[in-house]
Amino acid sequence: MGMTLGLESCPPTQEVNKVLSAVQDAQGPKPKVQSSGKNLLNLASSNFLGYITNEDIKAKAIETLHNYGVGSCGPPGFYGTLDVHINLEKDIARFLGTESAIIYAQGFSTVASVISAFSKRGDIIVADEGCNFAIQKGTQISRSVIRWYKHNDMADLERVLESINKESRANKKRPLTRRFIVTEALFQNYGDIAPLDKIMELKHKYKYRVILDESNSFGLLGKTGRGLTEVYNVSPRDVDMIIGSMANTLSGAGGFCAGAKEVVEHQRLSGQAFVFSASIPAMLAVCASEAINILGTNQGERLLKDLHENSAAFRNVVVSPSAQSIEVSSDAGSPILHLRFPAASLAAAGVTTRDEETFLLQEIVDEVATKDGVMITRAKYVETQEMHLPRPSIRVSISASHGKKEVEKAAQAIKAAFAKVLSKRK
Repeated sequence: MGMTLGLESCPPTQEVNKVLSAVQDAQGPKPKVQSSGKNLLNLASSNFLGYITNEDIKAKAIETLHNYGVGSCGPPGFYGTLDVHINLEKDIARFLGTESAIIYAQGFSTVASVISAFSKRGDIIVADEGCNFAIQKGTQISRSVIRWYKHNDMADLERVLESINKESRANKKRPLTRRFIVTEALFQNYGDIAPLDKIMELKHKYKYRVILDESNSFGLLGKTGRGLTEVYNVSPRDVDMIIGSMANTLSGAGGFCAGAKEVVEHQRLSGQAFVFSASIPAMLAVCASEAINILGTNQGERLLKDLHENSAAFRNVVVSPSAQSIEVSSDAGSPILHLRFPAASLAAAGVTTRDEETFLLQEIVDEVATKDGVMITRAKYVETQEMHLPRPSIRVSISASHGKKEVEKAAQAIKAAFAKVLSKRK
């Protein structure tokens, strides 16, 4: 059970079989998978700081469960708001250095809800082509005018902003509009980092508001995990809206938006995902608060240090001169790494379609799971709805809970699997 179909027997539209059917126990550094009953090194989850197995957080969760029960059983405006929700909002604002913050029950819905709460029909959104699916959905439901700029290309961003300015000057009767630049901090689909310093320069030059999605960088980037604003030494109060997820680094659920008080209060009536969703369980809110508090301690500093060292160790293996079968789009320092075949290698192997490339990547996933005990995953997309569909890739998520030698060994196994599947095609 569990081996995938070969390329020869897979119709182009058929989904490849999965080796890993389900995880049998807690998501941790080495969970047991149902298909084989074996424990695999987990490089597929967003448990970046190992909070899922953190004993302090687990103790807080049990205590809160006894005190508050399982769920909130109501949206925030209808007695679904608990004191622990208010405390979490204060903790987020304090940690980031913003005036206020608001929490949402679902991470995916947060950024889409925030965008549509502020940008309406006729307003202008200028967004990075590399933005994730949730941002794409937010721009669509806002019914705003959407202009895309090339991924992380600041020259192209300025070109787009300048072209909008020219259009506005030519049409003097056009009503005043709200204008936004939308970008991720750490891109989910590429693993690279937005040049926030340049974006802020253009924000001020062309008088735009910035919506920064830190869902994949909150708790990870910067010396203390405060995200991209800390990396570039940009005041969080200069960024109009900072979006984040509590389902990734904090190992909880939901999302948040941090910013000025009036920005936050507007969402309590206009943020659809806030108004019409039940509040997150008290247990998860307390766990998120505890996770944030840990980031400000020596334990948090040590976890971030271990994470960055593990990320560097993995990267050093897969970008080495001997790893000619792997292309890495992720920036140094990113715990999210996207691994792809170089275009030249695919051409030499006679691989010409997206489906063939996807099947080769799935072979790698299966190979390292069954042979090397490493759990990785292909990046998954809603291909028929993505506005700018990325090339197929394997998405690796590094964790502080792994040992450096384990990470290096896993990287060697993945590198060997990349070379092996290509060599079979030549």
